Amino acid sequence: MRNGMHIDSERCVRAVRSKDARFDGWFFTAVLTTRIYCRPSCPVVPPKPANMTFYPSAAACQQAGFRACKRCRPDTSPGSPEWNQRADLVARAMRLIGDGVVDREGVPGLATRLGYSTRQIERQLLAELGAGPLALARAQRAQTARLLIETTSLPMAEIAFAAGFSSIRTFNDTVREVFALSPSELRGRLPKKTVVSPGALTLRLPFRAPLNPDNLFGHLAATAVPGVEEWRDGAYRRTLRLPYGHGIVALTPAADHIGCRLSLSDLRDLPVAISRCRRMLDLDADPVAIDDQLRADPLLAPLVDKAPGRRVPRTVDEAEFAVRAVLGQQVSTAAARTHAARLVTAHGEAVTDPEGASPTSSRPPRRWPPSPPSRSRCPVPAAPPSPRWSANWPRADFIWAWRATGRRPAPGSCPSPASAPGPRTSSRCAPSATPTRSCPPTSESGARPRSWACRPHRPRSPHARRPGGRGGRTRSSTCGRRTATRSTSCRCEDIQ
Repeated sequence: MRNGMHIDSERCVRAVRSKDARFDGWFFTAVLTTRIYCRPSCPVVPPKPANMTFYPSAAACQQAGFRACKRCRPDTSPGSPEWNQRADLVARAMRLIGDGVVDREGVPGLATRLGYSTRQIERQLLAELGAGPLALARAQRAQTARLLIETTSLPMAEIAFAAGFSSIRTFNDTVREVFALSPSELRGRLPKKTVVSPGALTLRLPFRAPLNPDNLFGHLAATAVPGVEEWRDGAYRRTLRLPYGHGIVALTPAADHIGCRLSLSDLRDLPVAISRCRRMLDLDADPVAIDDQLRADPLLAPLVDKAPGRRVPRTVDEAEFAVRAVLGQQVSTAAARTHAARLVTAHGEAVTDPEGASPTSSRPPRRWPPSPPSRSRCPVPAAPPSPRWSANWPRADFIWAWRATGRRPAPGSCPSPASAPGPRTSSRCAPSATPTRSCPPTSESGARPRSWACRPHRPRSPHARRPGGRGGRTRSSTCGRRTATRSTSCRCEDIQ
């Protein structure tokens, strides 16, 4: 791990001189003479080591009075992979800040979700990142404002409030301070103005090379739930449930980036949508470090060399992940997709697709799971809604009860809507929130989403998978290993 890498000045200087893009996002280089901060791979001539200082985040550079380089644009570099790997306070805070919690609920709301005082959160973020939660959220708002300025023709006043600024004056001051240009000058630097209809944005999502798109998008296409996800015209498309509304995203793999086209019902959801798409595609991962670790195993080394840069797809919605994790007990991917599609048809909220209906699917796009208010009012059926559920009704009963109450029902019982669920944080943090007893495969696969704020009771790698499952036995057999669960489990522990 490269935690605290900015402290090792000699190592940072070597990375800057070699212009190694693998270090982008791990630290930022600030030049004392020009008061500009850059990414390590900036193409300009490296400054003298005496004129360089290093920071762990772009927010720390901005707080120290440095402005972003206009050539390498360090604010667009990939994020640190540590926030998706660690489960400590700083990592959980960074995930929530990236999800827009500070903009919507303020620092007290962030502290409530994390279960710590605002002073403790401020202290730990300052110690590790050099900036507090407000500065980190401010840097994210500046990045969102730049995206809207350069990719839309919206008036500056609308961009200011869509990016999360409380006033136009604050918006102008922040953009000028961070980018050394006014909003109008920032838009005027473009070779030609990008005219896009409001709510439709075309972006580039950077990643650390290499990336194996066949493995990543092949998995997403194979497990796509009709009505929520689809593969159309060389792009993976899906609906998004966002804090202020809904959205539809189309993700297209390219050589050095992921093309992202977003259609949002409310532009205030832009930073949240981008953050969730990056997390779903695991774009902040460090593939070189992962591949080096896997190459230590003589059986995996040839497979890694054949297809380097594999990512582990994640989720954009923790409630959706919970339902699909339980449906994964069906083992068959086709059966899980079928049951999920029925839930989407019965409880999904229809949304309008600006690009029209898919020619290969008769199902209209739907937002699923529904918004929290409707989900909390959803009655729990006393009987299966269709004979098609009769064979697997205990699992469907579990899902419906979980959707209605946020808690795992006791064996043989189905709670009524009158049993009011407690706060969402407490229900998530309760040990019963993870269906360990009713679903061993699900619990062993690390079923607690990393976007959840509660601390895991048992730290586990986000890339962990149950070695005794069907997929683990199949891959183990392909590698020439014994397919026994104990043998495969020991092998996985040796690699980790």
